[in-house]
Amino acid sequence: MTSIIPLWNHAAPYAAIGHEDEMPHLIPFIHPGSESAVIICPGGGYGFLADHEGAPIAELLNRAGISAFVLKYRVAPHQQPAPLTDGQRAIRYVRAHAEDFGIHPSKIAVLGFSAGGHLTAMLGTVYDEGQTEHADPIERVSSRPDRIILCYPVITMESYGHAGSRENLLGPEASDELVIAYSAEKQVKADAPEAFIWHTSDDGAVPVQNSLRYALALGAHGIPYDLHVFEKGSHGLGLAEDDAAVSAWSGLCLTWLKNQGW
Repeated sequence: MTSIIPLWNHAAPYAAIGHEDEMPHLIPFIHPGSESAVIICPGGGYGFLADHEGAPIAELLNRAGISAFVLKYRVAPHQQPAPLTDGQRAIRYVRAHAEDFGIHPSKIAVLGFSAGGHLTAMLGTVYDEGQTEHADPIERVSSRPDRIILCYPVITMESYGHAGSRENLLGPEASDELVIAYSAEKQVKADAPEAFIWHTSDDGAVPVQNSLRYALALGAHGIPYDLHVFEKGSHGLGLAEDDAAVSAWSGLCLTWLKNQGW
């Protein structure tokens, strides 16, 4: 693992007043010889970033021969569009420096847990091909992830989502237009990336309907997905090493990634 990689060499855009010096960054876990990478977005309700959903996941990917980056994106008091901008910049950065990392620029996936899953789903729906005339070469490349992995994700900002994530991201009095814009299931496009999704059916914090609705949205556009719903398991399990049933998700995910060419 090398040093922290700041996403900008200047103040990050859309900073909360009084927090302009907070710098979103990547922590790289490069596996020599890997041509593929996964950017990891820990959860935490857009209020903090859960450590157990960061480095341990990168280390799992490294053991499977895949390079990884843990994204330290901005959370409250920063609000939208700061986290999404951080995620888009992370994808652009890794893609722009793919040769330096030994990574193929079309093998960059994003994996997210809970609110980090919401960020990941948004990255899989709100993207562009880059601004070819931009002065910053990083901004000239695409922000579209090639695959996404959603782990008990918050998907919607509507009633069955997660109230804490919504308030931290959108504020306490978000407009209907903003709620729709940040409900990822409503933003799926025909060229959205394929997805691996898992949840537990009795998740009491983020209902499984979030994953089901996103899968249905992908299916409506003919986009392949691999969906796994485990019968029991609390929210925020990470690798779920103490749960023999749910811990199977990581092996299933690695198999899916391998089948995708990662």
